[in-house]
Amino acid sequence: QVQLVESGGGLVQAGGSLRLSCAASGRTLSRYQMAWFRQAPGKEREFAAAILWSGGHTYYADSMKGRFTITRDNDKNTVYLQMNSLKPEDTAVYYCAAVRVGPSTVQATAVAESYDYWGQGTQVTVSS
Repeated sequence: QVQLVESGGGLVQAGGSLRLSCAASGRTLSRYQMAWFRQAPGKEREFAAAILWSGGHTYYADSMKGRFTITRDNDKNTVYLQMNSLKPEDTAVYYCAAVRVGPSTVQATAVAESYDYWGQGTQVTVSS
């Protein structure tokens, strides 16, 4: 069992930055991939970014590529989402997710249904 706890959300002005954190506990993450999703009111959950824990391969949604960066800290078992140049349309609840992958996996998945573990979410609000 993997437990995920997000933090770092808040209210920021358009053009500003936030760094979200997701602390993981319960199991080793060497064969897991982790991801960030977001969900705005009335919208379906949307993929933002993913990272393979072993090796650090990353994958981004096109709308967030170049503005968002996902990283991980092996010593702290924590994944981060650095969000720059924030826009009002980035306003959403951001969720951390994780799933175990095989040793041959080289591409992180963007499909929400593929992830088995989810955090409770952290609110990000970007004012115009």
